[in-house]
Amino acid sequence: MLALTGYSRLPLPVANAKNRLLGGRLCLDFINTTPAQSELTWEELILFLESARVVSEERCVQLLALPQSDPQAAQGLLRKAQHLCSSLHMVFMAMHRKQKITVDWIEPINVVLRITEGHDELFHRQTAWQIEFVAREGGLDWLLAAVARSAAELVAEGAKARLRLCANPNCGLFFYDKSRTHRRRWCSMAVCGNRSKVAAFARKHSTLQRDN
Repeated sequence: MLALTGYSRLPLPVANAKNRLLGGRLCLDFINTTPAQSELTWEELILFLESARVVSEERCVQLLALPQSDPQAAQGLLRKAQHLCSSLHMVFMAMHRKQKITVDWIEPINVVLRITEGHDELFHRQTAWQIEFVAREGGLDWLLAAVARSAAELVAEGAKARLRLCANPNCGLFFYDKSRTHRRRWCSMAVCGNRSKVAAFARKHSTLQRDN
C-alpha cells in the first residue's frame, strides 16, 4: 500500500514548491519535482498537480486520501507517473547533450497520449477564468495528459528546443530558456544564480586576503 504523509497547505519543501516550478514548461516542472535518482512519491505527484493547477485544491485533498480509499487505483497511476518521469529525465538529458533519443524512452509519453482523450474548457475559479482539461472517460490517467502533451511538444521541437540544465552542478533542474539573448544559465537568479555570485565573491575575497 502507498504511504501517505500528512497534508499541509505549504505542501512541498522550498526546493520543490518554489524552485521546482521554474521550468517554463509543464513537463520540465514535472521532472524537476523529483531528482533524477529519486522515485516520485504519491504525495509529490498530487501536490505538483495542484501547484501546476492541473487539479483544484479540493481535488488535491481528495487525491491525497486515495491510497487509503482505493490503493489499487492510486498505485496504478503512481507507477505510470514514475515511469513517465524516469523516461522524461532520460529524454531531456539526451536532448541537452545532443544525443539520440530511443523509442523506448518515448513510449511512456505515447501511452498516456493514447489513453487520455478529452478537451479543454474554461472554468471560473475564485476571481479568474482558467483553462482546465476535461476527460472524456473516467479513471485517473487523464491527470498525466497535460504533462505528456507538454513533453511531446518539447520533443517535437528537436534541435530548436531551448532546453537547458542549470549551470549549478548541485542543482540538476531543467528549464526552457525564454530569455531575450537565449543565454540563460540558471534555473533561477534568485536561487542558483545568487549562490554562484556569493561563492565567486567569497573565492575572490579569499584570494585577496592570501595575496595581502
